[in-house]
Amino acid sequence: MNDDNESMDLSALEARVDELIRTVDELKSENTALRSQQENLVNERAQLIEKTEQARARIESMISRLRAMETRS
Repeated sequence: MNDDNESMDLSALEARVDELIRTVDELKSENTALRSQQENLVNERAQLIEKTEQARARIESMISRLRAMETRS
């Protein structure tokens, strides 16, 4: 009977280890995907900041030109 219990315990442990291995593999895959997504979002954010700065510079330039035209009139 003791051998049966040990065999059951060993089988349960083996099943648990297999489950943990699958979980680790899933987490590694998810982590890789999340890191890639984060990198893409950081790059996208940098591009949006650059576009915003360019738009701000153009708008400030237009405002300056409008003010200059206004003072000439």
